Amino acid sequence: MNEYRRENNSYTVFIFSGFQGVREHRRFLFIPFFILFVLIIFCNSAIIYLIKSAPSLHSPMYFLIAAIAAIDMTVPVTFVPKMLFNFLCDWNEISLLGCLIQMYFVHFVASFESAILLIMAIDRYVAICNPLRYNDYINSSSFLIAFIAAVLRSFILIFLIVLMAGSLSYCLSNVIEHCYCEHMALVSLACGNTSKNNIMGLVAMCLLIGFDLLFILISYIKIFSVVVKSACGVERQKAIHTCSTHLIVILMTYLSAFCSLIAYRVKHSISSDVHILIGVLYLLLPCCCNPIIYGLRTKEIRDQIMKKISNMGS
Repeated sequence: MNEYRRENNSYTVFIFSGFQGVREHRRFLFIPFFILFVLIIFCNSAIIYLIKSAPSLHSPMYFLIAAIAAIDMTVPVTFVPKMLFNFLCDWNEISLLGCLIQMYFVHFVASFESAILLIMAIDRYVAICNPLRYNDYINSSSFLIAFIAAVLRSFILIFLIVLMAGSLSYCLSNVIEHCYCEHMALVSLACGNTSKNNIMGLVAMCLLIGFDLLFILISYIKIFSVVVKSACGVERQKAIHTCSTHLIVILMTYLSAFCSLIAYRVKHSISSDVHILIGVLYLLLPCCCNPIIYGLRTKEIRDQIMKKISNMGS
């Protein structure tokens, strides 16, 4: 491995070693992850196509669902192709620069979904709690401001994390025990003090996930307090169904992230393969389940699906 070092004894090329417990059968892992990858691309593309092609779905809520579908389709593209080639052809090497670039895009895109879920919670809050002012608050201008703010927040925080990781000297090992360049998996290979990187990662998590989750919870608590007091049973049922669909997606997203965080904290108590599997599925499962949830539970989208199927049959 010395050929991968620079003059300052810092590695410049790294090797992914995910799922070493099934090393002799790693090629078979290509099949389930490839199927999952294709399913993610197909389902999310279908949601985007349905919303784009149906004028009845051209409203803020459905545009936000399409945005989530676009993000869910982008997340696996940032690392799954490289991971599949790793399984199939043992192309498991990556440069430090390539690793940092992959790390940036994986974490940037994943963190952006949290912002979209927050915007969706605000959209539902205004629609249910202050419907007369909905068009004043929810419009193209407010969407643009929220989008720019979300991009800047994710860009700055993730850029700082990657910049600090890139400044470290990696002399302990060049073997990354993962299938993609996850931040802590790379930083753990650095020699010297990495406490600043750990603190920055914690700060970013609080400002990204913690901030969004707090305001999402506040929004839905207020929403359900208004819905419960509603006199109209039909409208109450419709609002509860719509919000519960969003809550399932939110729960899927944050629960998977929480499981990944717990797995990292207790990684010495579980096998390396289980830890890596949780770290991969926390990114992929929501991407696969979200479009299915919206397709099954959202009547308007479900109607469009049935309409397209009937048109194909005729």
